[in-house]
Amino acid sequence: MSDTTFTPGPTPNSVRAADGKVLTAPAGWVLLPPGDAGLTRRVKAAGDHWVVAEKKGRKVFSRGVWAARETIERIRADLDAERATEGFAKKKAADAQRRERAQAEYVEDFHGAVVAFLAFHPTHANLAGQIAHAVTAHATPVGSGTVARTKRIPVEQRAEAAVIAWMRHQTTGYDGMTIARVKGKRREVRRMLARRSVELLGRYRRGEPAAATCPLASALSAA
Repeated sequence: MSDTTFTPGPTPNSVRAADGKVLTAPAGWVLLPPGDAGLTRRVKAAGDHWVVAEKKGRKVFSRGVWAARETIERIRADLDAERATEGFAKKKAADAQRRERAQAEYVEDFHGAVVAFLAFHPTHANLAGQIAHAVTAHATPVGSGTVARTKRIPVEQRAEAAVIAWMRHQTTGYDGMTIARVKGKRREVRRMLARRSVELLGRYRRGEPAAATCPLASALSAA
């Protein structure tokens, strides 16, 4: 069994190893495309296979698993039979309900963490609620790929990062900026905009009157 990850090769039936060597898939092997996690997991556990993935930017995308055709077909048939049973249907429904409950609880916790991070003066409580709702709705959906979905940092830090990211896109000209393709320049711009966002939040935390042209209010009204 091989857990080595390859990248796509120059031909449809080849892969490229980390050292650049091109390998041709053995006779009788086919590529199982991604999409069925249960089937992929069982095929990988059944014997020899090649995992294929491709990195684009900072993200890695699965391109499937090469394995013996007869192994894939046998496991797929077994899995289809299992999935056709009443017991599987009940388990699937129960799993879905559990995920929905967990998601609802997380959304509530994340919303509370955003409100806590904003810490607006009571005179701006309504605005804080609107921002928390907007940030939560954007950041928490499953599969959104936002910082709110990571488990590497506490929810409080996720909330802070999500607010700053939302403000960067909604209250600054970041999306339309032309940033030089110099290492570290984009990060530098983000830090500069983050400082501006923190300064803006500070006004509301101190209870200062909202400006007529407040970018936060404008962003919410445009949403």
